[in-house]
Amino acid sequence: MTVVQCWDDGVTSDLRLIEILRQYQARATFNLNAGLHGEQRQTIMRHRETDVVRLARGELNETYDGFAIGNHSLTHPRLDKLSPDEARRNLAEGRDRLQQLFGRPVVGLAYPFGSFNCTAMEAARETGHLYARTTRSAEQPFPPEDPMAFHPSCHVLAPDFGARYERARARPDGLFYFWGHAYELTTERMWADLETVIARIAADPLAQWGDLAALFEPNAR
Repeated sequence: MTVVQCWDDGVTSDLRLIEILRQYQARATFNLNAGLHGEQRQTIMRHRETDVVRLARGELNETYDGFAIGNHSLTHPRLDKLSPDEARRNLAEGRDRLQQLFGRPVVGLAYPFGSFNCTAMEAARETGHLYARTTRSAEQPFPPEDPMAFHPSCHVLAPDFGARYERARARPDGLFYFWGHAYELTTERMWADLETVIARIAADPLAQWGDLAALFEPNAR
């Protein structure tokens, strides 16, 4: 079974998350909004009484060294509310800026807010993305019917995370794909539980960490 994971928004909580991932040699993709990272860190909201702080632009290369980068659009709009031209422009510029910043290809997309429609899917395709992740949990076979509507197995905090993992593990060519935001881990217990999950996957003889983009490499352009 291949296990892939991705995390959104480029926040300071990723620093703690990455320490755990590196300890267990776990691969991950981090989806970023190139137009929202400024010269300084910025508090962007409160989540469960905790400030959520976006990383500064100058921190990104060092922070995500060794991990895959995905596009999360330029400015995190609801793509299903934009015109076709606006959606293409936001996705294309977001992807281009990330590629310039990191000096490597960015081929994956995570839809902001998980919002998408036919217009967003076509914009994702036209701007060179090989896949686009939704937030709809699904136990679908791989490859998906349309890679521009790539549904993950579940959110990292899903109450049935373990059951979904076991069902994927039981399939001969199983793929288990989870996602989340590091800022959602607001207690020491939640961080400990995440480390337990990562450690368990790393130690599972039937599981291997995979790279999202590599899943679609035969279709690379």
